[in-house]
Amino acid sequence: MESGTGSGFVWNRVLSKYENQNTIFSDYLEEFPDTDELVWILGKQHLLKTGGTGPSSDAGWGCMLRCGQMMLAQALICRHLGRDWHWEKQKEQPKAYQRILQCFLDRKDCCYSIHQMAQMGVGEGKSIGEWFGPNTVAQVLKKLALFDEWNSLAVYVSMDNTVVIEDIKKMCCVLPVSAATAGESPPDSLNASNQSKGTSACCLAWKPLLLIVPLRLGINQINPVYVDAFKECFKMPQSLGALGGKPNNAYYFIGFLGDELIFLDPHTTQNFVDTEENGTVDDQTFHCLQSPQRMNILNLDPSVALGFFCKEEKDFDSWCSLVQKEILKENLRMFELVQKHPSHWPPFVPPAKPEVTTTGAEFIDSTEQLEEFDLEEEFEILSI
Repeated sequence: MESGTGSGFVWNRVLSKYENQNTIFSDYLEEFPDTDELVWILGKQHLLKTGGTGPSSDAGWGCMLRCGQMMLAQALICRHLGRDWHWEKQKEQPKAYQRILQCFLDRKDCCYSIHQMAQMGVGEGKSIGEWFGPNTVAQVLKKLALFDEWNSLAVYVSMDNTVVIEDIKKMCCVLPVSAATAGESPPDSLNASNQSKGTSACCLAWKPLLLIVPLRLGINQINPVYVDAFKECFKMPQSLGALGGKPNNAYYFIGFLGDELIFLDPHTTQNFVDTEENGTVDDQTFHCLQSPQRMNILNLDPSVALGFFCKEEKDFDSWCSLVQKEILKENLRMFELVQKHPSHWPPFVPPAKPEVTTTGAEFIDSTEQLEEFDLEEEFEILSI
């Protein structure tokens, strides 16, 4: 899976195998029949049977999921290590770094594994092994984050090209842990201040925000009128890049040079990596094996998802100011930023973890547990 931004933290690992499925021919498994018979190669026997009913690789369908992992991984780096942190080869890494790696291992008990993302996609109408679009990945990450207590992210996915400040404040403004455990309620003055002052009101505590804005910037190709605004988003200090690419061919876009987008390509299949005996992860294949690539921005498929990370409330307030200055100045706006929740929308209810019998990432053992979630419609732009 390949990923990264200015932090230098880049991921490169695409091939995944389900737990305890070991085969020497993993790269070529789909070329052989699924059989119990032994195959003999150069005097040695090998078992082709994978031992499971699911796919043993995400090659051909998992690239957008991997790009979603990249964007989220960058958010977690900003969350725990800071945006200026850089990975250095052969250097001892912070414990938080190793813990972040373990969130993305290709095992079904890891909170953001390919298994969890694919399984959660079932609730979005996507069969396991089916290609995801940018909005579907965003919805999956939003739901998986509810079970991730360590990273404790608030994931907001905009709808109808609109980011609502009031809803984000409601989701991210939380009681400090000490107050929450003591059973305290937020003071009336805070509630009144939030309602009357909007972005100028301060929270007692702010839950780090992963903000994802799915967009469709044209019908069959990107409308040139959006190009400048799209590039402006990569300049913002809160930027996590963008998910997109071409039909059935996803990339993680991290920046631009002139009219070319800079992207990381997840289409390099690699073997499954697991935790070693000392509890660390061999991270060499989690980082770029080749230089980032470039493509003309007009060749981009119009279906994209922008990502932003706001660790503190002041980061979000700054982002709002930048959007008002650089995005909303356009006659044909790429998306809208509004203060109040639109009156014609259903009431906003901050997402909460469903009641299940297990905790953490282990909760998705079957599609039955996905019924706790409300299904969301596929993103569709209503006006160009």
